[in-house]
Amino acid sequence: MKTVAIIQARVSSTRLARKVLLQVMGKPILHYIMERIRKAKFIEDMIIATSIKKEDLEIVKLVSSLGISVYCGSEEDVLDRYYQAARVFGIQHIVRITADCPLIDPSIIDNVIDLYFASGADYCSNTLDLTFPDGEDAEVFSFDALSYAWQNAKLLSEREHVTPYIRKHPDKFKLASFKNKIDLSGKRWTLDRKEDFKLIKIILESLYPLNPNFAMEDILKFLRQNPQIEDINKGILTNEGYLKSLAEDRVVNIGHPEE
Repeated sequence: MKTVAIIQARVSSTRLARKVLLQVMGKPILHYIMERIRKAKFIEDMIIATSIKKEDLEIVKLVSSLGISVYCGSEEDVLDRYYQAARVFGIQHIVRITADCPLIDPSIIDNVIDLYFASGADYCSNTLDLTFPDGEDAEVFSFDALSYAWQNAKLLSEREHVTPYIRKHPDKFKLASFKNKIDLSGKRWTLDRKEDFKLIKIILESLYPLNPNFAMEDILKFLRQNPQIEDINKGILTNEGYLKSLAEDRVVNIGHPEE
């Protein structure tokens, strides 16, 4: 495998329990994420990275029934989960997508991947400079960069959120940023709270039956026509999980297992 998406997903969530399995039109949210990522032309395959907790067996069963590979690893040390999944499956270039992004636009993923290779970067994303709606997030990085971070990241926030160590060390890694032409970072299309689910459900029910391949521009057009919908999840703090990790940050004992 060369360029492979690793999607992190788990059932437990403090802010919205079982969010990846919430149903819209008879399908779980995770199904929409996988379906949209599959449409990215530069992604060769995808892996779902979940935890070893018993409740995440639901994710394993769902994903396996769809013929998609699964890796079960650490619940809290998501950096380790990514590293082990990439190592086990022999992935050279990792595309990181979270299960919070059921409206991810495959063309944005392709643009980030294209810039990653064209620039020769170790890490490329559309989140270094926030210009896309929250929920259209894509990161691409090399296995070498992931391995270095896995070996050296010591802080809780760096282990829980996979890429902060890489992003914080431009002296060690070549970083590339994919930016949108206009700043849409104030829009919130991510899934973290019940208000987010209500908005995403409306968008999916309105656009998916007409065109399952709807793009970011289609969402923007729909919201321009129905501006009141954006009030549903207005005012929710962005990146709550990462900010919580930073507030509780500490050096953690890693104890890397033998490879």
